[in-house]
Amino acid sequence: MKNVFRNKKILKIIIFLVALSYFIYIIVNQQKTLNSYKSEQSYVSSQIQDQQEYKNELADMEANINSDEYIEQIARDKLDMHLPNERVYVDANK
Repeated sequence: MKNVFRNKKILKIIIFLVALSYFIYIIVNQQKTLNSYKSEQSYVSSQIQDQQEYKNELADMEANINSDEYIEQIARDKLDMHLPNERVYVDANK
């Protein structure tokens, strides 16, 4: 009779240890998943912020696109145009 109680007690301990191991395994895996989601969230948040800054730059450019300063800057930079009495120095090393 003592062996039966002893075997049942050992069986309960084994079942408890298996269940405990399973729960620990589940918790560790869930923590890994949460960490990956947090890193993905921070990456996406930084992308959203970058895109908002780009949107603001485009809005500023749109507001200034018809101004004389912007037109003059584009003419100088892209078309190499200059004012009539302006001296232009060219760097020979370029």
